[in-house]
Amino acid sequence: MANFSKPTGPRFSVDVYQNEFLPEGGRDVNAIVTVTTTGGGSAAAAGGSAAVVLMLDCSGSMDYPATKMRGAREATAAAIDTLRDGTSFAVVAGTHIAREVYPGGGRLAVADARTRAEAKDALRALSASGGTAIGTWLRLADRLLSSADAAIRHGILLTDGRNEHESPEDLRAALDACAGRFTCDARGVGTDWEVEEVRGIASALLGTADIVADPAGLAADFTTMMEGAMGKEVADVALRLWTPVGVEIGFVKQVAPTVEDLSGRRTEAGPRAGDYPTGSWGDESRDYHVSVRVPQAAVGQEMLAARVSLIVPDPAGGAPVTLSQGLVRAVWTDDMVMSTAINAQVAHYTGQAELADAIQQGLDARKSGDRDGATAKLGRAVQLAAASGNADTAKLLSKVVDVVDAATGTVRLKAKVAEADEMTLETRSTKTVRVKK
Repeated sequence: MANFSKPTGPRFSVDVYQNEFLPEGGRDVNAIVTVTTTGGGSAAAAGGSAAVVLMLDCSGSMDYPATKMRGAREATAAAIDTLRDGTSFAVVAGTHIAREVYPGGGRLAVADARTRAEAKDALRALSASGGTAIGTWLRLADRLLSSADAAIRHGILLTDGRNEHESPEDLRAALDACAGRFTCDARGVGTDWEVEEVRGIASALLGTADIVADPAGLAADFTTMMEGAMGKEVADVALRLWTPVGVEIGFVKQVAPTVEDLSGRRTEAGPRAGDYPTGSWGDESRDYHVSVRVPQAAVGQEMLAARVSLIVPDPAGGAPVTLSQGLVRAVWTDDMVMSTAINAQVAHYTGQAELADAIQQGLDARKSGDRDGATAKLGRAVQLAAASGNADTAKLLSKVVDVVDAATGTVRLKAKVAEADEMTLETRSTKTVRVKK
């Protein structure tokens, strides 16, 4: 794909941070792989390079209170105003079925002043009734997006309730069918939806998940989401990990801007190589933690532990195109200072992953009535957030526990916690801060 090398197109770089030194007999190698794209902006001039479907919950619960439906219509209108000219788009009303609101007829509209105005007119007729079957919304979005000749295919999904009118298996099947075909950001409005469901949608479709507890905040959030979608220029980027004979893969995780374990999403890509999906990219930077186990070796030996490449499909059907790559090394030494040093990036993101786990385990314990377990886990989360400088997460934790001493993780569970505060902490528990360079 020659356009990736054009000066006006995005350029990918890969930087590897690790302590490559192992003691004699040492086997575990950890590295943080930072992927950065710069020099974008060509998509804005390209016109029809993106297609977006907005899926709006119109179930009966959206009328309780009425501000939810009103806020959802206003937010969708704001997102439509943010569409770049030439972008293909559609609006879907979601209940126990999925219905095309605009343009209809199984088509996508092309964004311009006229179609934006028509779409916003169509929104005014929306009312709340019926149930919730999110899998049907996603399948309709997939059919609409598949008709677009666009590099970037993206969905934005808003729900206010639980997915009660289809089975979890139906939703899972829909997500499996849509995975790799389009990306999707998911939002829950109010506090009557399931965090696990909304995060599961975003995770499966390589998008973002968040809570908008107050419907008044929907328009700003939708505008930000659409701006993010409009900034994407390269789709279907995969992180390819090649390892030599004898090397075992421990895990591959995205660790910034959020924690997302990609290990189970590997698809084989030839001898000793596998691809891990990363979705669509604009001008941005993300960090990945790669952990491998190498064969034992003697002092003085060294080896390539893994090669990390960024690849995209060749539109002509040939071999995937490599955008950039980095190397993970292993060197055996008898210098104890060198072999026992922990790389700062690896240490930081190991702590951020533990922070996310501690929050989830603490909230689960709290819900089950295990106050001691909740206090211990949430106290550990407070300690990790303070040590890593994750001020946003620390602030969210302070709404669930009274912090006695952040440095030691000494906390007391609050007697009363607003449901919105607990759900916000759970939804955003995987958000991380970048390591201080």
